[in-house]
Amino acid sequence: MDAEEQENLEKYQQRSEKNKEMKEKDPLTPPSARKVKKPSDKQKRATQIQAWWRGTLVRRTLLHAALCASIIQRWWRQVQAQLLEARRRAALEAYTRQKWAAVRLQSWFRMWRVRLRYLRLLQATRIIQLYWRYHNCHTTGFFQGRYELTANQLELELEIFLGSQICRITECIPFPIKH
Repeated sequence: MDAEEQENLEKYQQRSEKNKEMKEKDPLTPPSARKVKKPSDKQKRATQIQAWWRGTLVRRTLLHAALCASIIQRWWRQVQAQLLEARRRAALEAYTRQKWAAVRLQSWFRMWRVRLRYLRLLQATRIIQLYWRYHNCHTTGFFQGRYELTANQLELELEIFLGSQICRITECIPFPIKH
């Protein structure tokens, strides 16, 4: 063999050794292709202690994460409850405002109707008085009368004297007011 072939052989052997080392270190290489060394008793105990400690750390981390998640969930539920209560209160206030407005409109309408009726009666009274005064001026008789206006009715009492005759008129006119 000459020197060149000798160098190529050495390079090949070095490469194959490197490949073996890489395979042993590679976690994807199946265990059958790696050289497996049996751990000693101390290494087994150390491994157990390490596993226990890692498990403790993982459990502690998971417990902390669960507690944090629980705190966030409680806060979020409280926020949602406050929003729901605010919506309920707003809906109740809107409903109350609408009811109050409806009652107020009804009250105004009823007041307007009663006032209109009162004004009609007042106008009728004035017309009767006008005609009566005209008639009284042209006759020798006279009349006396009184009226009383209350919240729900109009009472009229008229006494007409025409010579020897007396005519009495008593009228009670109710207003149509609903309670």
